[in-house]
Amino acid sequence: MDQPFAPFPGWSANITGKYRDECDLVMNFSAADRCAFVKNTSDCSNEDGFINYIYVAFCLLPPDLTPLTITLCIIWLLFLFVILGLTASKFFCPNLSAISTSLRLTHNVAGVTLLALGNGAPDIFSAVAAFSHPHTAGLAVGALFGAGIFVTTVVAGSVALVKPFIVASRPFLRDVVFYMAAVFWTFIVLYRGSMTMGETLGYLSLYVVYVVTVIISAYIYNRQKRVRNSSVQDSKRSPESESSDDIVPNPCAGVIHEEYESEYRPLLPYTDSTSQILLKSLNPVDSREWRRKSLSWRVFKILKIPLEFLLLLCVPVVDPDKEDRNWTRPLNCLHLITAPLVCVLTFQSGIYADYLIQNQFPLWLMTLLLGLFLSSIVFCTTTNDRPPKYHPLFALLGFLVSAGLISAAASEVVSLLHMLGVVLGLSTTVLGLTLLAWGNSIGDCFADITIARQGYPRMAISACFGGIIFNMLFGVGLGCLVQMVKTQSDVQFEPGGLLTWVLTGSLGLSMVLSFVIIPLCRFQMGRPYGIFLIIFYCVFLVIALLTEFGMIHTM
Repeated sequence: MDQPFAPFPGWSANITGKYRDECDLVMNFSAADRCAFVKNTSDCSNEDGFINYIYVAFCLLPPDLTPLTITLCIIWLLFLFVILGLTASKFFCPNLSAISTSLRLTHNVAGVTLLALGNGAPDIFSAVAAFSHPHTAGLAVGALFGAGIFVTTVVAGSVALVKPFIVASRPFLRDVVFYMAAVFWTFIVLYRGSMTMGETLGYLSLYVVYVVTVIISAYIYNRQKRVRNSSVQDSKRSPESESSDDIVPNPCAGVIHEEYESEYRPLLPYTDSTSQILLKSLNPVDSREWRRKSLSWRVFKILKIPLEFLLLLCVPVVDPDKEDRNWTRPLNCLHLITAPLVCVLTFQSGIYADYLIQNQFPLWLMTLLLGLFLSSIVFCTTTNDRPPKYHPLFALLGFLVSAGLISAAASEVVSLLHMLGVVLGLSTTVLGLTLLAWGNSIGDCFADITIARQGYPRMAISACFGGIIFNMLFGVGLGCLVQMVKTQSDVQFEPGGLLTWVLTGSLGLSMVLSFVIIPLCRFQMGRPYGIFLIIFYCVFLVIALLTEFGMIHTM
């Protein structure tokens, strides 16, 4: 076996392993020697992302300011989560909805494909970024499994507490069976420590089978409903019974927005100038919404205004439900300049920012000139009051730009969590199942609870299980596939420790309990079972943390 790298005399590594990242050993040095180790270790310079957080923590900031460094990193981490959530909810999801409308996809197909991608975008891109290195693969596993157990216990339990209901039996059993199959498959892969191309394609194929099953079951249900229901019964339906067993809610929808257009439409025709249209479209604050919101919402909105302004400046959004489809001629022309530039500057964390075409002409300058040319053509051939026929193509452009921004933010999250794990001595798995899982799932939690309060608990529980199936199969499958294409070899995982088996075992146990208990309760999800699910998650979290800190260990 090769000797471990030792840049300083007298140093000996007490952590070895085939897949152990060498940069993780920096904490074995004294505070004075850590910066030199970081500078002389190639692994420390291979961090994905715009910022090398390892270098910042050990070279730019003095060692006695480590608590301040950790505090600043956590604040920056929260800001990155805001970027992920805001970009996904206000730009990525609406453009995916517009694309599904343009392709004339049915609600079921759109719900389990494009809209599921919109809801799980932070998880998917975080998993792809984490799988890019073997030493951060545990972060992806921890996040996917941690989010899975969080959603199926805390979120599902909260829905049951807010609105007890009867679960739609067939969709529930279908989703649980598919998710248990995905968890069991992942357990085997982690146990073996590697994944082949065939297994990766099998992950993606399993999701295709799930989508086909959803479509077929929806078709059978709708056919039986037409035969069974009479017109009188249809007129007496309750809001909850109007949703079919297999309906897949729009996971991007969150809360229902009130419509003001008809009430506030001016009596006399009024036409804004081009400059006024541009200024209004770049204003992220709705004055009517601002007046009726709480103080806490306003404070948070003020903090988000700079970010929303930049996103509005760079990412086009197409809304098929509006009469003008959200066409704003001056801003959309500006998007043809800014959006391609953002794609070039954020793709693979800015690796092409300094790329020269034939070693002479910068790629970003070529993109800028092309954008100016297209923008001029669109501006001269369109009007302010009518969108062009090719306006749906702006949805594709907005999808690409928002996907690039989400991918860049996810890479920063993974790099930052890796640095925090090194500094705090925590494994990437525990960081994934806590910080990363919570950050990516908290938005889904509030959205599903809101949907349940509005009288649609079946929608909420469908979103709980349908979303995590997509995240698990697509997150692991796509993440490993991207890594295999880059390395031309199988994906290797670090040997799973006790914490990994605690995580997978707890998730599997929660799914088995739901699969057994809910049918025994005649598919009634009441408050007692909701309390049980939340207690189950708290017990799991305590056991996971005790395992991480060595208080629970194998003999």
